[in-house]
Amino acid sequence: MGILIFAKNYLVWHYSQALQEGIVIWKNFLWFVSQFFSLGLLLRTLIQPWRRLREYAGRGFDPQKFLETLFINVMMRFVGFVIRTIAIFIGLAAELLAIIVGIMIFAVWLAFPFFIILFLSRGVMIFF
Repeated sequence: MGILIFAKNYLVWHYSQALQEGIVIWKNFLWFVSQFFSLGLLLRTLIQPWRRLREYAGRGFDPQKFLETLFINVMMRFVGFVIRTIAIFIGLAAELLAIIVGIMIFAVWLAFPFFIILFLSRGVMIFF
């Protein structure tokens, strides 16, 4: 009789409290991945110069110096765009991986009591 009470209590815990806490943990993990890769910040600063590197032309107007400065500043923005884009794609891939792994873990978690019953019944059948 005690094992039936234990089994009932376990199933109630397994499909209510543990499942809710697992969802909270999964949301925290997704938040961590998003913050680790700073996806929001990377999107907001997508076309900013890389590491704030920029060239200043100085005083006066020299066409050659102006074009050099313009070229360097455009290149630094392009480098910043490329590196941030790569980081965004890596972050999105990590986020997608976290979502897929989380779904797989929850699928296994939901099926786990059935696996216990299946394996116990198979073990008893093999034993006898």
